[in-house]
Amino acid sequence: MDQSGGSTPGALADYGIKETEYETKAEMFELVQAMRTRVITSSSFSSDYILGAILFKHTMNNKMEGKYTAEYLWQEKGILPILKVDQGTEEKENGVQLMKPMTELDNLLEEAKKHNIFGTKMRSVIHSANPKGIKEIAAQQFEYGKKIYEAGFIPILEPEVNIESDDKLESEKILKEEILKLLETLDYEQYIFKLSIPSQPDFYKEIIEHPNVVRLVALSGGYSQKEAVDKLSKNHNMIASFSRALLQDLKVDQSDEKFNQVLKDAVSKIYQASIT
Repeated sequence: MDQSGGSTPGALADYGIKETEYETKAEMFELVQAMRTRVITSSSFSSDYILGAILFKHTMNNKMEGKYTAEYLWQEKGILPILKVDQGTEEKENGVQLMKPMTELDNLLEEAKKHNIFGTKMRSVIHSANPKGIKEIAAQQFEYGKKIYEAGFIPILEPEVNIESDDKLESEKILKEEILKLLETLDYEQYIFKLSIPSQPDFYKEIIEHPNVVRLVALSGGYSQKEAVDKLSKNHNMIASFSRALLQDLKVDQSDEKFNQVLKDAVSKIYQASIT
């Protein structure tokens, strides 16, 4: 549920709403809020299978069934609300896209406290196995992670490895080494990591078992639901944090009965892959 302004048109198009059906950003965000509300309020979206939901700022500041989204998630569903806090990525340099400076972070975290947000998420992208770039990515994620943890939240660090990368495995090897080195510098901080499903099953086992790591979750990263589920099922104790792979078969013109059944099937498949 964390699509920002840049990715919202694509999410709406996948849902069956063309860009020609709205004229302004305000109209676009109203439509995506309706989509997110339909998903979150569905009987198929429950704490039986879902631990948390990552929200965009716009979603946090809007209501569902009379309650702000984060409050609705926790009070009505028992699902942890998590907030996307990055402000997008820089242009590619040294094979990676670092996060843009988070000039709004302090204010955003203050807003998040008012809504009882549990944790945060921030994404940067690795495109090639450039040691310098990957080291910078990891250092930036940890730097912001420490600040967010000290503000009272559990941060999700998301240094995504592009699944189309020609040297994806080599990037993962460098990233894993950098993460493990930085984990050894921590004291009491607790982080969650959101990583691309690795090229080798159970590749991130040492990270998962580290005492400063709460969870390691997988992003679908452009894989289809079937591909993402198949690959995730080969990784023990790595659970899904899928967006596109969760929502891919949901359409605006489906009846509520059909919509809920499609969502239920998707949640079930992803859950089963997550409990291996």
